[in-house]
Amino acid sequence: MRVIISGGGTGGHIFPAIAIANALREIDRSTEILFVGALGRMEMERVPAAGYKIEGLWISGLQRRLTFDNLLFPFKVILSMMKAKKIIKNFLPDAAVGTGGYASGPLLRVASGMGIPSLIQEQNSYPGITNKLLAEKVNRICVAYSGMDKYFPKDKILITGNPVRQDILSLEGKKDEAMKFFSLNPDKKILLVIGGSLGARTINESILASMELLKQNHIQIIWQTGKGYIDTAEKVFTKDQGWVRAFITHMDLAYAAADIVVSRAGAISLSELAIVKKPCILVPSPNVAEDHQTKNATALVKNEAVLFVKDNESREKLGTQIIALMNDGQLQKKLSDNIGKLAFPNAAETIAREVIHLMKN
Repeated sequence: MRVIISGGGTGGHIFPAIAIANALREIDRSTEILFVGALGRMEMERVPAAGYKIEGLWISGLQRRLTFDNLLFPFKVILSMMKAKKIIKNFLPDAAVGTGGYASGPLLRVASGMGIPSLIQEQNSYPGITNKLLAEKVNRICVAYSGMDKYFPKDKILITGNPVRQDILSLEGKKDEAMKFFSLNPDKKILLVIGGSLGARTINESILASMELLKQNHIQIIWQTGKGYIDTAEKVFTKDQGWVRAFITHMDLAYAAADIVVSRAGAISLSELAIVKKPCILVPSPNVAEDHQTKNATALVKNEAVLFVKDNESREKLGTQIIALMNDGQLQKKLSDNIGKLAFPNAAETIAREVIHLMKN
């Protein structure tokens, strides 16, 4: 089998793409996989680090204001589609998979137009523009939420959930290892703070504003700040308060250690939280396309699976919400049980098998 995969821009598009690639290789070790990403974006580093080859397209998104990049956009699209066609002719894939991101549009548009069996994986409860445009062209649309026939042809939809990193599928027996790895005191409650692969300024500022309150309540923190905030955090963070870094490389250990989690509402983060069954407080980012994080969070709130703090209220309310949840074991169990019901632990394998099914048919 030869499969071409495109997804990138953020970890939320890259992690599912790599998980699907890994699942295809698990089914058939001889599968040849080529990734296509956007030049200058994080996939150009993360994909080779995962052991896969990647080609880059000169493509970016449209800005919400008039910029020079917007003027270049039509030329980027044309050149990207030309390069995508060349890549496809050289690689000769049996199937094409898109998980979102700038490069996914040109690649899947060209692949589907050339008659190559194509599949897109939509992580969010509200799809992005690229996947909406591709919906009529591709053969299958794998989604994580019910009710997506509002946006996509019903006969193409398959509910699979979102692929997640394999190491978080089982946390059993990892608690002691996690405490040692993060140098934490097992007698204190532990808060995990994650803002997505790039960090989240509002969450970071809210944690900073709540630092003394958390300390008074004997709460330790595992804090992922992102590159842009790590210097500020390190200036005020002391060793007895926990662990702080720009990025967490061992997310399985971070989840294993945590009593509760504060997170943005990116689709992959939510899928991981469902797998690990952690009670969480979501602070959706308002600065994403179509406000899809708020829509993701709202879908979980309806199932009484998470708590929700608005981004513009986070600096004033997040600290007290953390303390209240940390001290309410009954609510923690309720949230844990309810979010666990929404988990799809075999999503990557299900999607990989659907890719194979499309090739055979």
